[in-house]
Amino acid sequence: MEGITVSSLLDVIGELFSDEISIAVSNTMEYVYYRPSKRIDLKIKPGDLVKEGTIAHKAIFSKQKTSEFINREVFGIPYHGMAVPFFHHGELEGCVTAIYPALTDGKTVVTVKSPDGWKPIPFSEVLFLEAKDKKTHVYAEGSAGTHKYSLQEFEYSLPKDFFIRCHRSFIVNVNHIKEIHPDTLSTFLLEMDNGARVPVSQNYSSYFRRLLGF
Repeated sequence: MEGITVSSLLDVIGELFSDEISIAVSNTMEYVYYRPSKRIDLKIKPGDLVKEGTIAHKAIFSKQKTSEFINREVFGIPYHGMAVPFFHHGELEGCVTAIYPALTDGKTVVTVKSPDGWKPIPFSEVLFLEAKDKKTHVYAEGSAGTHKYSLQEFEYSLPKDFFIRCHRSFIVNVNHIKEIHPDTLSTFLLEMDNGARVPVSQNYSSYFRRLLGF
């Protein structure tokens, strides 16, 4: 144990929660450590200043454990967080922040832009979403359209019970996967109900397999 560093210890702790929870550590001014999760990434870098309005800033300012929802204006995406300040000889040193994905906000449809206007599509009918040509394309049963949200924003607004990020460019509805095939170019290739093929990349393969139980 003598040779263990704070960073390596945090990496091990982060590994326990890496699928769902991001972890950030800051001193009183800036972040000194950050480990993103599969579900949420605020793109924090060591050396970034602790922004006013963040969970970390609130905990440092109040010198108390803080837990609340932070809207998208701070980091560009909404999140739930819990920050706990730590002290040394009674002096505030910084805080540790756990960052959770925001739960769906009550919506049950995705409203997409279509050639004729806009069309609300129930979550249950959405097969998959693809980031392509600087737009998010939403594919559903018998229809398709585009949306202004990024895939990362959709990750936090779609029900996580059946929508899974499987690739940097794709989110799939597991209820519409017809078959899962091994693939040489990606880890797996998903055959969807409508015949479309969606790749599962190496970065998401273990997370994908764990959630689907195979």
